[in-house]
Amino acid sequence: MRRSSAYPLLIVEDNDEDFEILEWALQKLSINTPTLRCKDGDEALDLLYQRGKYSDVQQYPRPAIILLDLNLTLMDGHEVLSHIKRDDTLKMIPVIVWTTSSDPKDIEICFQEGANSYILKPMTVEKLLEAVEMLNHYWFGVVMLPDNAGT
Repeated sequence: MRRSSAYPLLIVEDNDEDFEILEWALQKLSINTPTLRCKDGDEALDLLYQRGKYSDVQQYPRPAIILLDLNLTLMDGHEVLSHIKRDDTLKMIPVIVWTTSSDPKDIEICFQEGANSYILKPMTVEKLLEAVEMLNHYWFGVVMLPDNAGT
């Protein structure tokens, strides 16, 4: 077993502003977890399979946790989640859906596809900081992952 903070957080987010706000919150809270960003589902899968420009395992280790937006261009978040959770080499990586959709169908489908959590993107700075702090405390402070979750 290992602590999830030993490996990076992968943020799959196509919206630059949403990503910058999330990065700001991580810095504001002095959360030192390394982060990687992919702007679409295809890029995320390239990183997870360590292929193409992500073949340098030292520079791009498999993440401990994936923060996944549902509303991505090209391959959407549902497709990415489904692909990850169907693959024996990836399914151990926890996937947290981070989205603006409160549609009960989206929530149900994500959990059916294997999501580990579903979080609505907060609409205020205070709520964002609170959510990021809780996410950090739980996933990078409390949770223990199996050794092969990020390898």
